[in-house]
Amino acid sequence: MPTSQTRRAPGTRGERFAVLDPATGEAFDEAPDQQPELDAVVDRAHESWRSWRTDPVARTTALLAAADAVEAAGADLAPLLTREQGKPLAESYAEVARTAARLRYFAEPAPGPQPITDGRPVRSEIRWRPLGPVAAIVPWNFPLQLASAKFAPALAAGNTMVLKPSPFTPLATRLLGSVISSALPEDVLTIVTGREPLGARLASHPGIRHVTFTGSVPTGRAVAEGAAASLARVTLEMGGNDAAILLEDVEVERIADRLFWAAFRNCGQVCMAVKRVYAPARLYSQVVEALAQRAKTAVVGAGLDPGSQLGPVNNAPQLARVERCTAQALADGARAVVGGHRLDRPGYFFAPTILADVPADSPVVTEEQFGPVLPVLPYGSLDEAVEAANATEFGLGGSVWGTDLDRAEAVADRLECGTAWINHHAELSLAQPFAGTKKSGVGVAGGPWGLYGNLRPFVVHRPEET
Repeated sequence: MPTSQTRRAPGTRGERFAVLDPATGEAFDEAPDQQPELDAVVDRAHESWRSWRTDPVARTTALLAAADAVEAAGADLAPLLTREQGKPLAESYAEVARTAARLRYFAEPAPGPQPITDGRPVRSEIRWRPLGPVAAIVPWNFPLQLASAKFAPALAAGNTMVLKPSPFTPLATRLLGSVISSALPEDVLTIVTGREPLGARLASHPGIRHVTFTGSVPTGRAVAEGAAASLARVTLEMGGNDAAILLEDVEVERIADRLFWAAFRNCGQVCMAVKRVYAPARLYSQVVEALAQRAKTAVVGAGLDPGSQLGPVNNAPQLARVERCTAQALADGARAVVGGHRLDRPGYFFAPTILADVPADSPVVTEEQFGPVLPVLPYGSLDEAVEAANATEFGLGGSVWGTDLDRAEAVADRLECGTAWINHHAELSLAQPFAGTKKSGVGVAGGPWGLYGNLRPFVVHRPEET
C-alpha cells in the first residue's frame, strides 16, 4: 500500500527550495518545503502506529519486501544520490546496498516476552512495547544509509517514523520513501523535507516519543533541548575526531592504502573517518611521504565520472570550513606536503591534503575538519601518543596500526572511544553497537542495542497457579 508520501504527495505545491549539484555548484532540481504539513504528518503517523505495532509478522514481511524494492531501484537511487551528495557512483551503489541489508537485518521479529526468575512465588514477564511516532533527522554525508539506520530498527520495533533529511540532500531520500511505499502501510514512514526551523519543530513536536539525530554538536544540543519539552527519548550521534596511532613495528607501505582511504573515503566526510594520524618520530617522514603519494595520485572529479575516486565537498558552507581549518593550520606553521587549497574548477572541490609539522593545538587537529585534509603528527613515546589521541572532546572511534597484534590491542584498549580497530578503521557490522563517548553522542545504534533503543519494557506480574 503506498505511503502518504506517494498518495498525498505532500509538499508538491507551495514553496520549494533548490538542490545543488556539488560538482558544479549549480541547481539541478527542487524539493518541497513542507513546514505547513508537519502537524498533520505527525498526527497521521500516530494513527498508523495503532495498527502497525500490533503484528510483528506483518512487519517482518513488509521490511523484507522493502529491502527487495530498494535493491531493485538501485539504478535510480545511486545516480541521484551522487548528483546531490557528490560521492563517486560506486560509493552510492554501496550505500544503496547497505540500506537494503539493514532492512533485512532488522526484519527479524521484535523480541518476545522474557521471564524473570527471582525466587518469589510470582510469575514475572517483560514484554517489549514500541514507543510511538519517532522522529529522525539525518545529515548529508550518507543520506540513505543513515536514514535506514534510523527507520529500520524503529519500524521493526513497531514504531512509525517521520524522517527529515538534510536540505542539501533531500531528493534521494524522498525517492527512497517512494520506492519502499509499496511495502509499507500508509503513514508508517513519511519523509518531510525543508529548511529550518523544520528540524527544530520536528524534534520538539509533542506527538513525537523518540528523536534520533546525526549531525553536529551544536545542533545535537538544540535537538536535545527541543525533545526535553515533551520528555521524548533522544539518540544523538554527533561526530568524531578519530585518531590513528601507528606503532614502531608498523609496515608503512603495507598499511598506507588502507590508512589513506580510512581518512579520505567520501572526501573525508565520514563521522568515523581517521581525522588525525600519530606516527613514531623514527617513521614520521616515511608515513608523511607514503600518504602524500596517495593524495597526489587520487583522481578527483565529479562523482558521475567513472574514473573519479574522490568527489567534491558536499556544500559551500562545509567547503568554507575546510578552507578555514587548512588556512589556520598553515598560518600556525603547518606544511602542506600536498594539496592545501581549493581546486580551480566549478563546484566544491578541495585538493586532497596531507599536512605535516602541525601544531597540536591547531583547529585541524582539535576539531572535526570533515573534509579531504589529514594532519600527521609525530610522537616520542607511546604514552604521549595515547594521551594526544584522547585529548579531544570527541570519542567516537580510533585505531592502532602495527604487526604485533597483542600489543596493538593493548594500546587500543587505552583509547577513550566507542569503537577501536586494529590495522583498519571505520568498518562496522550491522550486528555491533555503534556509540561514542564524551561529545560524540548519547545512546546506542546498531545491532540489538539499536532495536531495544526503540522499545520500552512493560512488566506483568501474576501469582503462580496453585
